[in-house]
Formats: sequence, C-alpha cells, structure tokens
Amino acid sequence: DEQQVVIENAQRKYGDDPGILADLMAIDHANSQFGRRAQGIAVLCGGWLGRRETVASVFDVARSAQGRIRQFDRVRVNGQVNFSVVSRAVEPVAVVLAELLANATNYSAPGAPVEINIQAVPTGVCLIVDDAGLGMGQEEKDRAAALLAPQAAISVSSLGIPPQFGFAVSGLLAARYGFKVSVDSVSPYGGVRAVVLLPDELLTGDVPSPPPVAAEHHDADVAALHRRQAPASPTPLFPPVAQSATAPQPIGPATTSGGLPKRRRKSPVSVVPSAEPGPVRSNEETASRLGAFQRGTRSGRDTTTMEGPEFQ
Repeated sequence: DEQQVVIENAQRKYGDDPGILADLMAIDHANSQFGRRAQGIAVLCGGWLGRRETVASVFDVARSAQGRIRQFDRVRVNGQVNFSVVSRAVEPVAVVLAELLANATNYSAPGAPVEINIQAVPTGVCLIVDDAGLGMGQEEKDRAAALLAPQAAISVSSLGIPPQFGFAVSGLLAARYGFKVSVDSVSPYGGVRAVVLLPDELLTGDVPSPPPVAAEHHDADVAALHRRQAPASPTPLFPPVAQSATAPQPIGPATTSGGLPKRRRKSPVSVVPSAEPGPVRSNEETASRLGAFQRGTRSGRDTTTMEGPEFQ
C-alpha cells in the first residue's frame, strides 16, 4: 500500500511526460498484482479484505479484475446487466474473478483470448470465464471442487510447492460472502469454463456514483475533451466547382430531332487539394488522456481498509 502511494504521487508529479507516465503505469500494474497476491495470503490466514464504501456495476467489477492480472490485454468483457454489486462484496468478487482470469491466461496458449460473459439468470447474475486451454482432468476437477467449497480449514502446506492459492482463496471468499464458484464445465473452445454466481442478495439496482477527481486533473481532462469535441465546419463530399460569371449557358432544345434526350457536355471536374494534416497532439494532451485512463482503472480497485473483522 505504501508503494502504491509512492507510485501515484510520481504519476502526478511526472504525468506531463507521456513516456514517463506510461512507464509508471506499467509499474502500477505490476504493483497491483503484488497486492492481489498479498490479499490472497491474508485471506488464507483469516484476514479480511479492504471494503468499498460504494456499490460498483457488475461490468466495472469485471474490468477491475481484468486490470489485476499480468496478461490483461487478452481478456474481453462481453455483456452488460442493469445491476450493481453491493459495496461489501465488490472487492471479494473482483479478487475471485482475477484469480480465475489469471488461471485462464496462464494455462492457455499465449495470445489466445479469454472471455468474460455477463449473464442475468433467475437467481442472480453469472460471470462466465471461458478459455481455450487444455482443460482439466477429472482428478483436477475434484480437487478444485473441494477447494472451491471448503468443508474445513485449508492448510497452506497442502497447496503444493510453490503454493497455488487461486482456488483456495476463491473458495474461502465465496463461502464468507455467499456466492458460488465452479470450474467443472468445458468452455466452447475446449478449455475450462469457470462460473461465478452472484445471488440476488449481493446485487442492487443502485447506480454507482462517479469517482471523485482532483480539480486540476479534471480541468485538464475537460479542456482536452473540449478540444477534441469542438465542432468543425463540415467538409462537403463534392465541393462545388467555381464558375465564371461569363460562363456560356447551354443553348438549344434538350432533345434531338428524333425525340431522344440530348446529353450536355459537363464542365471539367477540378482537382480538390488534399486536406492539411491535423495538428499533432501535444505532450500535455497525451499525458492527460493517459492520466484519465489510469485513474479510471484505479477507481475500480479503490478500497477503504477497515481494521478488524467486518460486520456482515
């Protein structure tokens, strides 16, 4: 957490340089993965996750989980529902979904896409993760099912060397917050289909409030947005050809002596000069767009840590 604060301060200090900001965003992304692993260890040791104070849409929770894995660019989020996740369950669901996405990307071919499909069902909402990996054998499915629905305390020493935390953390969080996780299905691509079922008790129709934005960043983003959206004069597809006031007008009948329509000779079409290239985007505007993107991804995982156990 302290390292995250240092990174965010550096982003604000050097954010006017797009190259430096891009490097800092890469460091920020790596640090978020360390944070996810630390959260998993804390859960296995009986700790509690940080808790958001506001709800988040199901789509935003999926995007937050996507941003916490190394190969985030392979993930596609499909579908949308008019539901939000209640505040106390936002972080647990995002952590579980991130663990499933990490497995899906690690155990499938590099470059193969991983899909998250959001689907409403009679009992709630399903987050369906499909990969194109080699799948799981029956023994692996049985072991995963035991970890995802734990009947007793899980020993870290039983998770292998090095320990594989993903299913164990997902099972503990699902049991603690009241949702279900399964990986016993086959995806349409021959890999694994993981399903997170969020019951109605963890959903709400409330619309999440927009995250607060610092005044200076907000002003810069609005100014850049206005520059990009400023209405320009429409350019006609076929500009009119300038004609001289003394240009000869067609004389005579519009038909031939036999009654057929007479073609008129058209004036030669002038060559329209190519439009000048638009102005090159300044470093400040590029940095502003990168900063807005970075703040948007950070808002999805913004939590307020609470001391001690939470009250359900």
